[in-house]
Amino acid sequence: MQKGTAFALAAYTIWGLLPLYWKLLKSVPPFEILCHRTLGAALFIAVLISVQKRWSAVRAAAGARRTRFFLFVSAVLLSLNWLTFIWAVNTGFVLEVSLGYFINPLVTVSLGVLLLKERMRPLQWTAAGIALSGVLYLAAGYGRVPWIGLILAFSFALYGLLKKTGTLRSLDGLFSETAVMSLPALAYLVFVETTGSGTLSSGAYPLFVLLLTTGTVTAYPLLLFAKAARRIPLSQIGFFQYIAPILHFLIGYLVYHEPLSRQRLSGFIIIWFALAVYTADSLHAARRRNPAPAPVP
Repeated sequence: MQKGTAFALAAYTIWGLLPLYWKLLKSVPPFEILCHRTLGAALFIAVLISVQKRWSAVRAAAGARRTRFFLFVSAVLLSLNWLTFIWAVNTGFVLEVSLGYFINPLVTVSLGVLLLKERMRPLQWTAAGIALSGVLYLAAGYGRVPWIGLILAFSFALYGLLKKTGTLRSLDGLFSETAVMSLPALAYLVFVETTGSGTLSSGAYPLFVLLLTTGTVTAYPLLLFAKAARRIPLSQIGFFQYIAPILHFLIGYLVYHEPLSRQRLSGFIIIWFALAVYTADSLHAARRRNPAPAPVP
């Protein structure tokens, strides 16, 4: 197995197994987990930037007013995504988390059409329409809009859109985004610890040790993903993105035994069919762009 494929497989597998990790912190308030995760990720990435001696590049890129605005917006979107994910896992909505990341690729493509004036191929329109019908079908089955999945899908798709139009490299950008949120995160953690409601002050030391590792758990798969992106085509990486929601679905159903009615499963199947159409079209388009070389006589 080539290194790029191994890195991508490892990154998406870690992301797919994260619900198991967050469940260990179920007794900790989700916002406190988010604050630890933000601070830990910022410190972990700061060490990496120091090793790579990239501080001058980070300061130069973040100096522009337009860049600072985009950093703030992307930090808010990332925090919203992380907080929703943690809250949903620890309140028994892992299946809806998987729904969000199943429909995320189609939301990303749709945003590209609406905001970047990109063109969608006919089969991509078909896939988006099928996915929308699946979401509406699920909404009818739930008796409500599956807002957890939609928040996860749209927040991450908008975050990806900002990353696509931004000027910072992935590692530099992630540090800048977590740094933006670190001050309010630190202020909140100091407040809960001084008032006696924090994890450390309550004496739950094993939980506190787990909280200290949230930054590493957050940043490490991102680094693996960055290594993969430099070694294999993005079209190939695209197929790995379904590993995480598949694992979320299996964990929610098989490990945590979340209810999966026939109607709810039918909604998921509709969305999976939409993804199959989208993936087949992407494969066909990639082959047309990069035809196989003619055999040498």
